[in-house]
Formats: sequence, structure tokens, C-alpha cells
Amino acid sequence: MESTVTIENVVASTTLAEEFDLEKIEAELERAEYNKVKFPGLVYRIDNPKAAFLIFTSGKVVCTGAKNIENACTAIINLADTLKIIGCEKIDPEPKIHIQNIVASADLKTNVNLNALVIALGMENVEYEPEVFPGLVYRLEAPKVVVLIFSSGKLVITGGKSPEDCEEGRRVIKTELENLGLLY
Repeated sequence: MESTVTIENVVASTTLAEEFDLEKIEAELERAEYNKVKFPGLVYRIDNPKAAFLIFTSGKVVCTGAKNIENACTAIINLADTLKIIGCEKIDPEPKIHIQNIVASADLKTNVNLNALVIALGMENVEYEPEVFPGLVYRLEAPKVVVLIFSSGKLVITGGKSPEDCEEGRRVIKTELENLGLLY
């Protein structure tokens, strides 16, 4: 089955070492930015695959900006190799990579009456304050994701740990809207 969601961002984390000297890494890596007064981690961006890293003295790394899980994993492995090359010691050759969050988008291809939707869904898992934010925030229990629903029919699905979570979130929303008679 063809996916009807587009992954926009994958956030993954790992531990690559017991500790890092962030000043040394900043000095060795072009495009690395470290200002411990502003932020406790070093920011490093790469282009292939496109991703950004937050690297901490604790040896922990957060990778963000990848468009799929494979690219996030490849980016982390490439970072580990780069850190070895510039002289960082005791880099884990097989780091355990944890997917923290996937953000995806989808389009129901029809307008949605958010006022009717908030009444139909009830207030328990829904937030809708159009003066503050133009989308309806719907927290699903299964899969455990948050879906932003806009009147244009566009969806943003966040909190998934897999592309399947995001796809299932889209399916659940579409089915609920159809069952409520709010999709035309």
C-alpha cells in the first residue's frame, strides 16, 4: 500500500562515547558551533544525508532533520566515523539508535469544519483555540500520536516512533471524520 503521509523530520538519539570535549570538536569540524553560554551542546550540520546534530559533553547525540529513519541512522554512523577521524576516542562502533519522534504531514484533500469537529469529538483529547493557533490539536491513544488538523484538511502528525504510527494516526483521523459525517 502506498503511504499517504510524508515524513518531514526524524529525531533520533544515541550515545557515541562516555564524554566529548566539545571545544576540541568545534575546532576540528567546519560548520560546528559551540557556545556553552547560549546552549550546553555543540550544533553540527551535515548535507549528505541532510541532518543536524546536538552533541553533548556526556557523549549523547541527538540527530534531527533527517527525512527518514535510514537517513537518520546513516547520519549518526557517519558522525561517529568523522569523530573517530578527528581524534575522538572510544567511539561506540555500533551505537544503539533510538527513534524519539517522527513528524509527518498528510492531506485529507477536503476542507474540515473544525468547530463541528471539536463538538463531535468532545473536549477530552482535543484542544482548539483558534485565536491562539489555527489548528485543532487531537491526542490519540492508539497510536500514541498528536495530530494537528487544519481547516484546509492538512494534517501534521507528531510523536510517532515509526512511519507506521504516523500512517495509522492519519487513518484513524480519516475514519473518525468519515464516521462523523465531516468528510465530504
